[in-house]
Amino acid sequence: MSRLLAPSVSGDPAELAAAVLADMRSAPSGELATLLTADRTEAPPLSLVFPTEQPSTLGMSAARLPLLLADRPREPAPLPPEPAVDDDSDEVPELFCPGPVRDNPALGEEVNERMVEWAGEVGIYEGRLDHLRSCGFGRLIMLTHPGTDDPDRLLAAAKVVVAEWASDDYYLDEEEMGADPAMAAARFGVLYGVVDPVSMPRRYRHELERFIKEEPIALAFRTGMEHLSQYTSVAQMARFQHQMAILFQALDQNASWRHTGRRPAVWEYYMHRYHNSYLPPMILVDAVAGYELPAQEFYHPRLRRAFCMAGMASVLLNDLHSMDKEADDDISLPIALMEEEGLSRQQAVKRTVEIHNELMHGFVTESAALYLEGTPMLQRFLADTWAWCGGSREWHATSRRYHSEESP
Repeated sequence: MSRLLAPSVSGDPAELAAAVLADMRSAPSGELATLLTADRTEAPPLSLVFPTEQPSTLGMSAARLPLLLADRPREPAPLPPEPAVDDDSDEVPELFCPGPVRDNPALGEEVNERMVEWAGEVGIYEGRLDHLRSCGFGRLIMLTHPGTDDPDRLLAAAKVVVAEWASDDYYLDEEEMGADPAMAAARFGVLYGVVDPVSMPRRYRHELERFIKEEPIALAFRTGMEHLSQYTSVAQMARFQHQMAILFQALDQNASWRHTGRRPAVWEYYMHRYHNSYLPPMILVDAVAGYELPAQEFYHPRLRRAFCMAGMASVLLNDLHSMDKEADDDISLPIALMEEEGLSRQQAVKRTVEIHNELMHGFVTESAALYLEGTPMLQRFLADTWAWCGGSREWHATSRRYHSEESP
């Protein structure tokens, strides 16, 4: 991973960032096992791509995991060395992120068309459905969930992902769609009462129902989560709701910066982005694929750390792509770096890629230890998370949400 992209790729930092994401020539394998077992002579006990049979019920093996993680010394397999960082150069290093495990355009198009039809029914993006269609959120879900080819399972995930994006657009980002940072916290607070349904007193129940029917974002979440509930256990739905609470709180923080005009320090923005990340859609990887990682594994601090690093790294790709498309009062990691540290735009792109790579190397290092100590279900979850990152990279490199029709 030592080759550098020369500045001649583009003189414009935004185009350079897009080129870095689109360049798959040195992308690590989408099969996580090839990174974790490259120097091991024995074959891995489980394919870390997508087994043809679902792992069996874990029984007592799952209960052993916390003890194993606490008591056994870490024995990660040797990993590819991180590329050297040249602080005196503005050249942007290669992105340490896989490409997609599968790309099925027909499946992505089917999910996308069903998603657009649903969006029209609930009323989000009224008058902008052609633009919504062009963004290809159905393709995003197809790319990030290669563990299933069932369009209805993929559609369930697509609905809640689009509802998440729409809430950001309607309440925080797009003034022409009614966004108002001064009202964002109040609106997100009510919206969370739809995501995690509130049991209202009988006298006021009809007012909440009227609000949901009249507020497209609320109706999108209700109908999307009703669809999602067909494929999630109680625990999987609860962890999704919990992650949405974290996301809404982080969006409130973003709204406060816009409303007051205060600009966060780099470390503060980094903490914000750790929570305003891609964890809500990523948290569905096992549900969409048709299995469930038990709570004692999913919430273990070491897995949570690895999972959060992957979510943060993935959302930094969004920061790179959207840095020239955000409103003047919005912020991204490259913008925070330019404002606080006086970096040029190209230097900020470089630093952001370096931070992304540090996070992804951290995810792989943690995965190597967890792979040796964990259960087949945990290994599958790590593989699905790695695949999600690769699919997200491909979508960001090609989606019309970030690229004009003339873009390569």
